[in-house]
This record gives sequence, structure tokens and C-alpha cells, in this order.
Amino acid sequence: MKQKELAGMMDHTLLKATATPAQIEKLCKEAMEIGSASVCVNPCNIEQCARLLKGSDVKVCTVIGFPLGANTSEAKAFETRDAIAKGAQEVDMVINVGALLAGNTEAVYNDIKAVTEAAAGTTVKVIIETCYLNDEQKKAACEMSLKAGADFVKTSTGFGTGGATAADVRLMRAVVGDHMKVKASGGIHNYDEAMAMVEASADRLGVSASLAILEGAEK
Repeated sequence: MKQKELAGMMDHTLLKATATPAQIEKLCKEAMEIGSASVCVNPCNIEQCARLLKGSDVKVCTVIGFPLGANTSEAKAFETRDAIAKGAQEVDMVINVGALLAGNTEAVYNDIKAVTEAAAGTTVKVIIETCYLNDEQKKAACEMSLKAGADFVKTSTGFGTGGATAADVRLMRAVVGDHMKVKASGGIHNYDEAMAMVEASADRLGVSASLAILEGAEK
């Protein structure tokens, strides 16, 4: 796959608690240089990114209820509205993992629905945190994301016990078909790992190692 095409599938990501304004500025400059789909940053960095990326094709993506997903649905909905008001064009929300593990699918659905309604048409990606789930729970999370009107299902936060796997991407695709997109995120460090996700049918890649991955594409 050519560099430009691969870069266009990437959310160029910096979600560390230690991220400084200078590092966020560097992230945005890199994103514009490589032509990534978006930068993915914590909510406190949205306004800076919106200013820096104004007039470019790179979108501002942020995270909601991140990284645990344990906020209330009301808090996630407020955070979503606030993020969009500040310039976010895509939001990646974390599900209530504990509710899903307990079999409370209604709570999980309502939680996702609260965010999609608050987003009011802005792209919503649902992080199901696959490392904590069995296959049936992964399928249920995808089904509820689809039912709640989200645009993507996403594998991982990158802060859990594991990241994206090609097997999980394929499983998620089997559930959502062409009705939703699939984002692979977490533990994708090089070109071969990125291509494994693309070949498994990922539409988007959440990566902090974007430059290293694209260097591998060039080679």
C-alpha cells in the first residue's frame, strides 16, 4: 500500500497524560505533512488542534469517557457536546465495560445511545476494549453500537491489557458488515502490523507510531 493511502487511514494519536502544547503542535504539523485522517487527542487539546488544523483536510478527533469508560452516560453526553462545541469533528467513546461483563446489555446500549444522540451527526467511534471481552461479548458490543447509530466500532483504547488483533477486526467486521466502519487501535507499531489490520478489513488505524509505519511503507 502506498504511503499516502495508508496515511489517509490513520488517526495520528497522542493521548498521554504528559502531552504538552508543544507536542500537540508537533502532532498537528506531522498530521498535515503526512495527510492523516485526523489527530486524536484528549479533550483539553481540542481547541489548540482546531486552530492549528483550520483550513486543512485533517480532522480533530477526541476521546470520551477515556480510558476506562466508567463515567456516567450523562457525563459522556455532556463531554461529547462540549468536545464538538470546542471543535471536535470525530469522537471516540469507551463503552461501560463492567456493565457488558455483567450482561447488562441495556445499560451498554443506553450509554452508547446517549453519546450518539449528543453527537447529533458528528462521527462516533465506539471503543469496545476487546482485551477484556470474549467473542460473544465483542459481538454484542458491535451489535449495540450498530443499533445505537454509531459510525465505527473500535478495538481498544491502548491503555488496557492488550490492543488490536487481526482476529478481532475480522470478528467485528463479520458483525457490522458494510453498515459500520472498523477502527483498529492499540499496539500497532510498524508497517507489517498496520497492514495486518488493513488486510483484516480495518477502515481506520489509531496509531501513535504513524511516522515509523509510513517509513516502513516507503521501504
